[in-house]
Amino acid sequence: MVQSRTHNCNELRLSDAGKHVTLAGFYDNLRQVSKNLGFLQLRDFYGVTQIVIENEQMMEKLSGVNNESTLQIEGTVRERESKNPKLATGDIEVVPTDIKVLGKCIYNELPFEISRSKDADEAVRLKYRYLDLRNPAVKDRIVLRSKIVSKLRQSMTEHGFLEITTPILTCSSPEGARDYLVPSRNHPGKFYALPQAPQQFKQLLMTSGFDRYFQIAPCFRDEDARADRSPGEFYQLDMEMAFATQEDVFAVIEDVLPPVFSEFGVYKEASKAPFKRIPYTEAMERYGSDKPDLRIDLEVTDVTELLCDCGFEPFKGNEVKAVKVNNFTLTRKQIDKLIDDTFVITGQKGYWFRLDENGDLIGGISKFLQENKDGIISAMGLSKGDFVALSAGSHLDALKTAGVLRKQFGAACEGHMKKDCYEFCWIVDFPMYEIGEESGELEFCHNPFSMPQGGMDALENDDPLSILAYQYDLVVNGVELSSGAVRNHDPEIMVKAFSVVGLNEENVRSKFPAMYNAFCYGAPPHAGIAPGVDRMVMLIAGEESIREIIPFPMNKNAMDVMMGAPSTVDEKQLDDVHIKIVMPKDEN
Repeated sequence: MVQSRTHNCNELRLSDAGKHVTLAGFYDNLRQVSKNLGFLQLRDFYGVTQIVIENEQMMEKLSGVNNESTLQIEGTVRERESKNPKLATGDIEVVPTDIKVLGKCIYNELPFEISRSKDADEAVRLKYRYLDLRNPAVKDRIVLRSKIVSKLRQSMTEHGFLEITTPILTCSSPEGARDYLVPSRNHPGKFYALPQAPQQFKQLLMTSGFDRYFQIAPCFRDEDARADRSPGEFYQLDMEMAFATQEDVFAVIEDVLPPVFSEFGVYKEASKAPFKRIPYTEAMERYGSDKPDLRIDLEVTDVTELLCDCGFEPFKGNEVKAVKVNNFTLTRKQIDKLIDDTFVITGQKGYWFRLDENGDLIGGISKFLQENKDGIISAMGLSKGDFVALSAGSHLDALKTAGVLRKQFGAACEGHMKKDCYEFCWIVDFPMYEIGEESGELEFCHNPFSMPQGGMDALENDDPLSILAYQYDLVVNGVELSSGAVRNHDPEIMVKAFSVVGLNEENVRSKFPAMYNAFCYGAPPHAGIAPGVDRMVMLIAGEESIREIIPFPMNKNAMDVMMGAPSTVDEKQLDDVHIKIVMPKDEN
C-alpha cells in the first residue's frame, strides 16, 4: 500500500518549495473563484495547508465531495504570493497533481460548523463529539491533557514513585458516594463494585512493603454532575508514601505541581514552596470557606455583638458576619445581582450598606444602623466609600454565606483579586469528629481512616469534638484539588476511633477485612493524597466546564448521548448475571 502522506499539514515550509509531496487530511473548506481556480484548506491533527486548484480536471475531482471528507493530495510545494502569517505553513501552498477521496462525508450539512463547534448546543456537541474534537480549539484541550499527564508521570517517577495499577472490579465499601455495581455471573446474587478510589489498595501496597506508589487512577462514583465534577468517572493522581509524615506529602506535591501549572497554565505564575497552611477553623472564620481563593484580599469578620440588636429582624438571635470592601465602585444594579447570586448559591440572604463620601450610612439595611452610626464606623474601621456585605444565621450558615459574599464581591470589585496566577494553600487540622447536621449524633468529620492528632491518648482522654486529625486539603484558586491524610495504620487506634462513633471492632473487621487484617501484620506509618487530574487540567486550561477537557464526557444527567449509554440489554444478558428488572410503579 502506498504511504498516505509524506508530510503533515503543519510541516511544510519555504525551504520545501519544489518538493513533490503527499498530504492527507480533512476537507476544511474550498473558496472557489472560477471553474478552474480555487483555494482548498486541508486540515489534519497538526495544522492546515493551502491547496491551490488551477485546472478544471483537479476541480472536477472535488465535485460532489462534501466538507469534512478525508482527502489525499499529491502535488508540488511552491511559495505563496500572498502569505498568511497566521498559519505556520503560510509561506507556501501545494499545487495538486492528484486528489483522492479516502473517506467520503455523505452529509451535505454538518450538525455545526467545525471551527465554531464550541458555540453549538452542548447536547449536539456531545452527540457528535467525534466532529467536535476535529475543532482545533477543542482538540488542543485534549492534547494539553495528555501533556500534563505525561509531565506528572515523569515527575512522580523522578521522585522515586513506582506506577502500579490497582483493580477495577472490587468490593463495595462506604466511601461517601454511591457505588457502580457489577453483577457476578459465577456468583449469583453477588456484586462487584467499581472503585470510588484506590484507597484501600494503595494502603495495602504500603503494608506489602512498597515504599512509594502512584497511579493516574480511574475512579467511579454515581453522583450528580457539577461544572467542576464529571458524573460517573474521573481520574486522579493517586499517591501514597510509606514511613511518611504530612510534611513528606507536602514536600512532594509542592515540588511536582507548581512547575506543571507554570509550564502549561493560562497563568504563568504559581505558588512556590512552601504553600500557605491554614487550619480549618481559621479558614472558616477568616474566609467563610475551607477552600478559600487566596487571590482575593477580602476577609470575613464577626460583627454579631455590634449588630445583633440593631433592630433588623434577621439579625436577632443569629450570628452576623461582615465582609468590608474599600475603593468600592459597583452600581446598585450590580450589588443587587451579586446579592441575588449569593442566595441562589447558598439559599441564604445577603445584606449590605455603604458609607458614602459625606460620611453617611446609606443603602441596604442602613436605616437600622443610624442610632449607632459612629460606633459602627469606628468598630469596623470604615472609611468613606467603603461597602459592607453581611450575612446572618447559625454559626455555619453565616460563615458559608459570608464566604460566598467574599468571593462574589472580591471577584467583581476592581483591585481586590489577583487574577493572573495560581494561588495554592493547604487546609490542615480538620476536626476528627463533628455532630451530624441530619443525625444530630457524633460522626466522623472527614476521613475515618485518618490518624487522630494525639493518637490513643487523645481518643481516650479528650472531648471528641476537640480532637484534630492529620487530614489536609489542597486548594488552588478557591477550588479543592485534593484531600489527603496521614493514615491510621494502628489497629488498636483504629478500633478506638470507630468506637467513639458507636462502632465496634467487629464492624471494622466486617466492613474493611483486608485492610484491617493487613494492619495486624505490622503496617508501616503511611500518608498520601490524590489530586484530581480532570479538575487540574480544567484549572490549567482556564476552562469553566470540566467537560471541555475530557475526550468523551457524559452530560449533566450521566448519559453518554453519543454511544447511547446507559442502555437496555436483552433478557439473556440479564439471565446470565441472575438479574430481573422491576420497574418503579407509575405514581400517576
